[in-house]
Amino acid sequence: MKTLMLVRSLLILTFGCGCAIAQDVPNASKLKIGIIGDSTVCNYPAGSRQEGWGEELPSYFSADTTFLNTAEKGRSTKTFPAAHWKQILDFKPDYVLIQFGHNDSHEKSRPEATDAATDFRENLKRYIAEARASGIVAVLVTPVHRRTFDESGHLTTELEPYVTAMREVAKEVDTPLVDLYQASGVFFESLGEKASDTLTMNTVSNADQQGKPDRTHFTTKGAKAIAGLVATELAKVDPKLMAAVLPSMSASSSTPAIPPTNP
Repeated sequence: MKTLMLVRSLLILTFGCGCAIAQDVPNASKLKIGIIGDSTVCNYPAGSRQEGWGEELPSYFSADTTFLNTAEKGRSTKTFPAAHWKQILDFKPDYVLIQFGHNDSHEKSRPEATDAATDFRENLKRYIAEARASGIVAVLVTPVHRRTFDESGHLTTELEPYVTAMREVAKEVDTPLVDLYQASGVFFESLGEKASDTLTMNTVSNADQQGKPDRTHFTTKGAKAIAGLVATELAKVDPKLMAAVLPSMSASSSTPAIPPTNP
């Protein structure tokens, strides 16, 4: 029921006229949040039509929450730059959000590919252990769904082995999980393929790894929508995060808001 209410709100506020009004959060802790991941998460140059959800996530948090997003295009749990990870550890955030799986799932001959049953899990555990050693809470974020629909109108499921692995690792080592795969899947299917076209790059000249129009990487509108899902789920992870998330996005709210897209 809560998931359906969230989706209705996202539909109205992504494609309608609703907007979020920034509000100060009384007594919100001054949190630091690090983010690592791939091209669906990373920052892009100013003015780019393409954005990652990590770029938009700060707009859902109080102004005194500090972010460092070192996610990078094309990277996996195996090929994420050590220097980028060191930046996160040196930043000493309270939480680090970790989303991988897209590039890990590539053809096994590719250098970034990992096996969901073996090295993908071990790599995740290494990040978690190193974060904990630095006093940082690692929050695993399951990979956002590719917006690729099958003939029956449902999303394809090629990422599921990596999603399952991440869920199991989170339980095994007792670290928080944001199930973005589940949340984004419900969101995209509620919209349908045609109505959700504006959320991803979706141009024939910018084909993804499957040789199809790009259904993986986000426009500004798409990045804002996905960041809204992440913020809503993060508010459920810890009271400190709930205090830092803007009131309209809190877990207790039935109407999480998406900041308006500039015309």
